[in-house]
Amino acid sequence: MAYTRANQRRGSDVVCVMSPAGCSHLNVFKVDNWKQNLRVVYQCFVWSGSAETRKRKAKSCICHMCGAHLNRLHSCLHCIFFGCFTKKHIHEHARTKRHNLAVDLLYGGIYCFVCQDYIYDKDMEQIAKEEQRKAWKLNPSLKSPSQFLHKYSTWEPTKRELELLRHNPKRRKITANCTIGLRGLINLGNTCFMNCIVQALTHTPLLRDFFLSDRHKCEMQANSCLVCEMSQLFQEFYSGHRSPHIPFRLLHLVWTHARHLAGYEQQDAHEFLIAALDVLHRHCKGDDNGKKANNPNHCNCIIDQIFTGGLQSDVTCQACHGVSTTIDPFWDISLDLPGSSTPFWPLSPGSDGGVVNGESHPTGATTLTDCLRRFTRPEHLGSSAKIKCSGCHSYQESTKQLTMKRLPIVACFHLKRFEHSAKLRRKITTYVSFPLELDMTPFMASSKESRMNGQYQQPVDSLNNDNKYALFAVVNHQGTLESGHYTTFIRQHKDQWFKCDDAIITKASIKDVLDSEGYLLFYHKQFLEYE
Repeated sequence: MAYTRANQRRGSDVVCVMSPAGCSHLNVFKVDNWKQNLRVVYQCFVWSGSAETRKRKAKSCICHMCGAHLNRLHSCLHCIFFGCFTKKHIHEHARTKRHNLAVDLLYGGIYCFVCQDYIYDKDMEQIAKEEQRKAWKLNPSLKSPSQFLHKYSTWEPTKRELELLRHNPKRRKITANCTIGLRGLINLGNTCFMNCIVQALTHTPLLRDFFLSDRHKCEMQANSCLVCEMSQLFQEFYSGHRSPHIPFRLLHLVWTHARHLAGYEQQDAHEFLIAALDVLHRHCKGDDNGKKANNPNHCNCIIDQIFTGGLQSDVTCQACHGVSTTIDPFWDISLDLPGSSTPFWPLSPGSDGGVVNGESHPTGATTLTDCLRRFTRPEHLGSSAKIKCSGCHSYQESTKQLTMKRLPIVACFHLKRFEHSAKLRRKITTYVSFPLELDMTPFMASSKESRMNGQYQQPVDSLNNDNKYALFAVVNHQGTLESGHYTTFIRQHKDQWFKCDDAIITKASIKDVLDSEGYLLFYHKQFLEYE
């Protein structure tokens, strides 16, 4: 928005043409004490650093036409008028009064009603930044304003960085065939279980962006933080080096912080994933906060922002039909498979060779949708598991149903291929068809009304994209329970897949991925919501 539009009249129409010179309509505002006036607007109505200014903003900042507090309030820069942007009350004021400039009271952007766009002005931007910094320092709710400023202030290159950019004008371009980020990992002795998870994590988009932007601020002792080592690992992966990386420091830290994984025996990749996320979660919070944040649902670290979802459990009393609801955080969903000792729920209507949730599969094949449908079906707990109903005040039989209350950005599905019981230990090799794109809407708590006897009825509104996911990594296990090997398929670009087998990385086809047995399936949300 560093461009403006110069007005040209054709009859009664106004045609706006972009010009790099800057918005000419600012000249009307930039007279006399305009800088001081703008500072007052930012201090009182936009950033509001002190408690007094926040109270003043809460009382006075309402739309002068409809009385609403929300709907993207804007303040006129020419007079004292607040108006809704959504309902176009501020537009009506600008048209009748010919006051063409207004400031967004939430983000501080300047809007020109003649240009019909938010505009950029260097002097105004500088004032906005200065007042924003002052507000942060005045805010008493911040324990460490300087730390907050360091974390959230706008990045600007230093003189040293500008000098490096001038002396290194060559830029690295990302092409369709780019292999930046692809790097093999040396097996340090039955460590394929770790290597396959590292490949999946280093190709998780938001996790990659976090570590490559140097966002982690370590509060631990030197060489003991797993997050610091992961940060270094991302730097190694995206450095452009092609030789396999030796993750010996990562292995050492895993052994230190997850002692049940120590040793050179083959471990379970799923167990390593959960242990790694747990340690990363604790180390992201730092020493003191990490010990307090035992519940991932009350944490805002990067791990929980990406991987944590909310699982809703509804227990319904069979006598009074009262419902008791609890919501628990989860990092992954473990799904039962046909062929296990646990009876599997009947297959989906698409098992006759149709297409369900984008899964085209042969007759009789089990799908990921089948497994999810079984996971979220109502389950009768039986007379041996009666619970005390808060409505009946007595022990009654009940049904339990799990659904997704809140979806994570990255959904990890664990197909339970390793069965351990008192009588047998074995691997379940049942083929499960999984799609490239997955819609989780049928398994949401909000979709329960559309269920009949565990069968989901397709909603009329199929345009909701909030719950749609795309596959980006698949971990596979070859061999037996006692002797096996882990590999990973990862997506480099939309339709480019690679197989990571420790130090060896080879090109793979989509068919190779979808035909694989599948042990851990990683899906990423296609559309992200911003709070």
